[in-house]
Amino acid sequence: MALIAILPGDGIGPEVTAEARRVLEALDLPLAFESALVGGAAYHATGEPLPPETLELAHRADAILFGSVGDPSCDALERGLRPEQAILGLRKELSLFANLRPAKLFPGLEDASALRPEVARTIDLLIVRELNGDVYFGEKGMRTTAAGLRQGYDLMSYDEGEVARIAVAGFEAARRRGGRLCSVDKANVLETSQLWRDVVTEVAREYADVTLTHMYVDNAAMQLVRDPGQFDVIVTGNLFGDILSDQASMCVGSIGLLPSASLDDTGKGLYEPIHGSAPDIAGQGKANPCATILSAAMMLRHSLELPDAADRVEAAVARALVTHRTADLGGTCSTREMGDAVLGAL
Repeated sequence: MALIAILPGDGIGPEVTAEARRVLEALDLPLAFESALVGGAAYHATGEPLPPETLELAHRADAILFGSVGDPSCDALERGLRPEQAILGLRKELSLFANLRPAKLFPGLEDASALRPEVARTIDLLIVRELNGDVYFGEKGMRTTAAGLRQGYDLMSYDEGEVARIAVAGFEAARRRGGRLCSVDKANVLETSQLWRDVVTEVAREYADVTLTHMYVDNAAMQLVRDPGQFDVIVTGNLFGDILSDQASMCVGSIGLLPSASLDDTGKGLYEPIHGSAPDIAGQGKANPCATILSAAMMLRHSLELPDAADRVEAAVARALVTHRTADLGGTCSTREMGDAVLGAL
């Protein structure tokens, strides 16, 4: 019996994780579920965004299904108490260093993409984002300059071991897909990126069957709009990956469609939709649960080694989207109705 930790979090998180759980339960697999507070919901209840009880469950579970964190009422808190620290803390405590974010256009949703239909149809890529380094985890703070001005700073850094580890994840993913890996950096101006490019090139010697290319991040952002079909797997750092994966979501129609997996070196992972807590629509039944349901499918594939069940869920989402859409895709379905449509297509 595999234990799934469900951490609904804030905003629309409880709504979308509820639908994903319904889908998982309908598969009749040997799964057990246990829920815990995280993010703003946890702070309001316990004074901490990542309580010890939640972290203990995360360590004990075989996989984690995560909703979202973010609560405007917590914006004035000191940084260490803000809801977002929960997801950063989980990534660090569980050594979740590899973030997989697939982006593929579902048939029939060409009109929902910001791109021309003939361009949108070509999208089938995977972004492999490093999660434990970069400016999110580097030294940061506020100081006063000699001129008496306030100055904020965030240190971007990677060591060669961190780069090699995520490079291997990228090459392995490319080997399982189309055999093409594009490493995205900003080596023309950043020393961190120069090291990144050098190490990725070194790791490439072990993967003669994978074609490696390099691209600056500004060009990569442009190419995702101009010719997204050229990409198979993209590997990049934490900051660049955060931005590019959100951009890819609009290329396929909605941020409400994109799942993600954050994995350690054993395959254990945390699975979450890439969208935020969307407090403006929380509690209204308007959120698209498909990204969370697809995150559950990734969990079945990567952590639980149940590829047939994962295929079944992904196929059900594709069938449901032919006739049902939530507001983000121009439709009128509620969160629950979209979940019902996926269940009906299983």
